[in-house]
Amino acid sequence: MRKRLYRVLVALIGALMVLMVGTPGAAQATETPPPDATAIQVTLQDEANKDAQGNPKPIEGVTLEVTKDGEKAGEGVTDAKGVAIIEVEELGKYVVTLDEKTLPSGTVLDENTKNEATVQVRFQGPNNRAIFPIGVTAGEQSNFGKDLAQNLRAGIVFALVLCLAALGFSLIFGTTGLSNFAHGELLTFGALMAWTFDQLFKTGGLATVSVILAGIIAVVLGGVGGYVQDKVLWGPLRRRGTGLIAMMIVSIGLSIFLRYLFQYFYTSSTRSVSQYSGQQRETHWYYLGLAFADREAITVLISIVTITAVCVWLAKSRMGKAMRAVSDNPALAASSGLRVDGVITNAWVIGAALTALSGVLYALTLQVNVFMGMRILLVIFAAVTLGGLGTIWGSLVGSLVIGLVYELGPLFGVPTSIKEVGPLLIMIVILLVRPQGILGRKERLG
Repeated sequence: MRKRLYRVLVALIGALMVLMVGTPGAAQATETPPPDATAIQVTLQDEANKDAQGNPKPIEGVTLEVTKDGEKAGEGVTDAKGVAIIEVEELGKYVVTLDEKTLPSGTVLDENTKNEATVQVRFQGPNNRAIFPIGVTAGEQSNFGKDLAQNLRAGIVFALVLCLAALGFSLIFGTTGLSNFAHGELLTFGALMAWTFDQLFKTGGLATVSVILAGIIAVVLGGVGGYVQDKVLWGPLRRRGTGLIAMMIVSIGLSIFLRYLFQYFYTSSTRSVSQYSGQQRETHWYYLGLAFADREAITVLISIVTITAVCVWLAKSRMGKAMRAVSDNPALAASSGLRVDGVITNAWVIGAALTALSGVLYALTLQVNVFMGMRILLVIFAAVTLGGLGTIWGSLVGSLVIGLVYELGPLFGVPTSIKEVGPLLIMIVILLVRPQGILGRKERLG
């Protein structure tokens, strides 16, 4: 009898402790998931309530629920920074629902915006964002003309960044004939190096010029990386007579290796370079009726100056003429006394440096992530294929067309999550109708 009474008392005490402390699942729900966990990050800011610097104030205490296929997959509450990171178990498409009852008084959603947002979780890390326009008044609602101007501006910026990477690809392809599937990782390398040195200089008391110094070092390291790649990998393969198909497969393996090497050191988290992570579009530079934010104006200026300098250098300099000669006929160039291997090495250095610069400027526009090069690789291929493989001017034309299509597509009904579809469809059509591209020559194929 006493043993039974003792067991009952123990059970009652245990039940009371559970009620007082709470269930383990509830405790875990309030914890922030680890940085490399698969999660959805939501940032809520009140555009109608800004501080002295013009930054919208974060909204704290808003409840967000995540569902997948109609079933609840997670829940979170925004913190003091207005950020909620909700961990999910697997990749896929999720719906984030905002509980409007938990919004502070005086804040509302846009009249044309639902309290739901669809997020496609494609890779690990809290880098998938849902956006709810909070505090936007009816007078600020967009119309087609305003949206067209914004997307056109974004298309120009993206096209110029894409053009730098396409120029680098064309230089390498033109002199070697190699379709380098690791080219996207060259872009990622530039962005990661820019972020790394930006953090070092910022903590070292050089915050005002940290981005500039970090960008210069990233471009130099990108060129060094291209030199090392050619000397260690591609040069020996060429001298052994390795076929282009085999080298292309090697580049695919190199791409996977570099991607996961970056992920090992930097994880899958997203990062922002300093001075530009929270910049608003309050200060504008106006060109052709389009309003460019400071970082966009800087990106456009650097891109145009660099592209112009490279094109003039290729047209006028001795090395530029040598690269064009090797691109047209390597055997004839070698018989004329040109050191073909040296020309190819220079093409790798310049091409990798241009691509690293593209990554640096892309990091100013978007956040830095180890998968950013992989996501833009097919768009680069579409640009150089449209313009003409191995042609410099073709890369310029193709990048401008693809960049504009990429950003204008969502305006005409293409979902933002798959806006790469437009450029890829154009690439397929060009390959069917004019395989050599807009400015390419038929003899370049095969």
